[in-house]
Amino acid sequence: MEDSNTLDEPIISTLLRDLKAIGRKIAIVAVPCLGRDNELRDWDLWGPLLLCLIMAIVLGSNATSEQSGTVFSAVFALVWLGSAVVTLNAKFLGAKLSFFQIVCVMGYCIAPMVLAALLSLAIPTAFWYVKTLLIGVAWLWSTWGSLRFFRGCVKPAREVLVVYPLCLFYSFMSWMVAVGI
Repeated sequence: MEDSNTLDEPIISTLLRDLKAIGRKIAIVAVPCLGRDNELRDWDLWGPLLLCLIMAIVLGSNATSEQSGTVFSAVFALVWLGSAVVTLNAKFLGAKLSFFQIVCVMGYCIAPMVLAALLSLAIPTAFWYVKTLLIGVAWLWSTWGSLRFFRGCVKPAREVLVVYPLCLFYSFMSWMVAVGI
């Protein structure tokens, strides 16, 4: 049995344990057959923060030097504000998950968007159709990944009311990646 007292644990051990947990949760989103749907419900905000920072850095570095700070801030704020709005909507509709569980799931499910943003840096503008296809696949992947975790958390009659804002959120993320903000 693992000792639950981590106050005396070395910092490197704590960081490695947290990085392994982040990697496992990203893998669950990336390859759905790897884990159980409820594994992301054991929430943490380190992984979503890391993914959000990577996306903001990638999109901010794609902007002009005068706008890079503004783009970074806007992406960072919009990801967290959008997640909070979708989460509040789900909670108001009676979701059986906590606020932070939903934010955690949505944060980890932007991993395909982050991957699309990174890959789109390497694709020349002339191949816009490849970028469009890549971003479309990332949207489907993110949306489907998060829908797996929302299934059954509200009454079936209200599921569409939870799914619609979720799809809009990932559509907005896709748009930000597509235009490179």
